[in-house]
Amino acid sequence: MNLLGILMETFASLSINTIKTALIWLLRAAWIAGILPVLIASLPSPRLNSFHTLLLGFAKRGKIMSSSTNRFTVPQSFFLHFYLLGVVWTTILLMGIWYFAYEVAPLGSESLSYVAAVSHLTGGSHVFSLHKSRFTSAEDRFNVWKSVFLLLLMEIHVLRRLYESFHVFNYSSSARMHIFGYLTGIYFYAAAPLSLCTFCALEAFNFAADQVAEFKAEGQEMLSIMDFDLWGYVKPITRLGWCQWAGAAIFAWGWFHQFCCHAILGSLRERGDQTAVYVIPHGDWFEIVSSPHYLAEMIIYAGLLVASGGTDFTIWLLLGFVVANLSFAAAETHRWYLQKFEDYPHNRWAILPFVY
Repeated sequence: MNLLGILMETFASLSINTIKTALIWLLRAAWIAGILPVLIASLPSPRLNSFHTLLLGFAKRGKIMSSSTNRFTVPQSFFLHFYLLGVVWTTILLMGIWYFAYEVAPLGSESLSYVAAVSHLTGGSHVFSLHKSRFTSAEDRFNVWKSVFLLLLMEIHVLRRLYESFHVFNYSSSARMHIFGYLTGIYFYAAAPLSLCTFCALEAFNFAADQVAEFKAEGQEMLSIMDFDLWGYVKPITRLGWCQWAGAAIFAWGWFHQFCCHAILGSLRERGDQTAVYVIPHGDWFEIVSSPHYLAEMIIYAGLLVASGGTDFTIWLLLGFVVANLSFAAAETHRWYLQKFEDYPHNRWAILPFVY
């Protein structure tokens, strides 16, 4: 490799690190900007009542939003957009980083020989060697596969939410949500998957771009060595630590109960019924809290945090955003239930059993 090539690779590496740092802090700043207003509005101070009311107006949706309030609102059925975006974006990230992990961050020696063979057959290309050099330590390679695992869990989550949008929920024609809440949801399902893989997302994108360029240059010569190895893609995931599997168990616990609670909510109105008649939900965690689907969502993201190992501050902030916003919305839902139904069970908590 000549001196110019070394300098160009060094510059590219520094640029990726700089961009990565900026991306991480941008995500963190956005999560903090979403958490702080909720915390401030929740403080028990009369001076903050107007701010609390303003923020609550942004957060209201569905049954707790007045049917006469249509200004700056969109149909609640637009929730579908969140999950369409979540599925498409998470799938792109998952496929790209999974392929990147398989090629560049092997957890076993068998993949290392494959990378060397590819480099040799492509005429000494630096596409593989350059990217592999950035993940030389076992810890770095492990973290790449951990990102794959987190995105895989996220994919399972958003796919189920998309399914529920089509087959479980039946929003009334009068159900609305504020446009600010809608935009917040769009941002969330774009930023949340990215927050789970900031460790290697830019490198994976850069690797994919290099692969496209390499394919254009080599064409059919590369096709002969691009056989799909299913077990090679799955085996490294089985080598992850107990922390990842404990997080997956917590995730599955919340995932299952959220599905049950959504099924209960969906059954309260017959498919095609567009009336705005509400009844008290019963069953599963509804016997304990008023918004068990919110509680389950919090557990889902707590599971993702545990699966991440708890060392990434960005994922801590992601969980903080989920907890703060859903707790804020659950408190208003609980008040609505108490005002709407005289026989509403008073032993139910808003969202956290025996706490809140």
